[in-house]
Amino acid sequence: MLTLLPLVKAWQDTECTLNRDDLLSLLGVMPTKTELDLHVIEEVDCGTFIRKKIVYSAELRETISAFLCIPKDSFTPLPAIYCFHQHGNNWLLGKSEVVGLAGSPDQAYAKELAERGYVTLAPDAICFEERADVAAPILYHAHQLHKRLMKGQTLLAKVLFDISVGIDLLQSLPEVDPLRIGFIGHSYGGRTALFAPAFDKRIKVSVSNCGSTTFKEMLSDNVQIQFDYVIPNFLELGDVEDIVRLVEPCNLLILGTDDDRMSRNIEAIYEYAKSAFINGNLERQIYPGKHVFSEEMRLRAYKFLAHHL
Repeated sequence: MLTLLPLVKAWQDTECTLNRDDLLSLLGVMPTKTELDLHVIEEVDCGTFIRKKIVYSAELRETISAFLCIPKDSFTPLPAIYCFHQHGNNWLLGKSEVVGLAGSPDQAYAKELAERGYVTLAPDAICFEERADVAAPILYHAHQLHKRLMKGQTLLAKVLFDISVGIDLLQSLPEVDPLRIGFIGHSYGGRTALFAPAFDKRIKVSVSNCGSTTFKEMLSDNVQIQFDYVIPNFLELGDVEDIVRLVEPCNLLILGTDDDRMSRNIEAIYEYAKSAFINGNLERQIYPGKHVFSEEMRLRAYKFLAHHL
């Protein structure tokens, strides 16, 4: 606690200048939406839910591949949760991990939430799995950032834009209650779970796991910042803690661990941002361990989602 107080005091003494208009300006020019043009590629009966592989469009001449899980034998409309995958330095794995078809069972939160009665949407983020360049995934990811920066755009704008289109899709489904939309993510997804509800106010509740470390902390400790979060001049106006303040009135739960370089600053962020939450709730919890989304942590996340959806 002795190391936390000076950090919190420094943040509290700094005038918060970042507002939502500033965020939108920093993100740069947004893409233009096109018709969703939703197609179902396959359907698999998973017992308590149907898993559909779908494709849809966000921009013209672009296809996004995703898994859509719809519970069976449930009264509709149902709450829906956008499930954003991790990075893990594996560009060839995205949506398949969160539905339990590959990777770590601890990342299968789209599957587990569908079993609990939620409609879940798990798309590939740009540059991952079916949206990756298999031959040169890292160079392709860098190229997607660079070509946007050259035109006054950012890759994060594209990421958040795609999330907004995914929410459009969820709200268009007869099985979904359009007023009960949640978001969850780990690591890359955990960082995105902080930014997404600040960008799209339709998100009623969000859970961020292992994605809290501020950019200033990452730069000072030589922790690499992912391509998607390179935002010119961002630190001139604020940092992650200021984004958290913009999340309100969404209900936000920040989870992390005590031995993870991506889970730092949780307590300080909470103390700094909690006064902004008037209509929404801000909660946090820190667990022992490294960069994980353990069963205990997931159960805490699911309880929070259930309470607010």
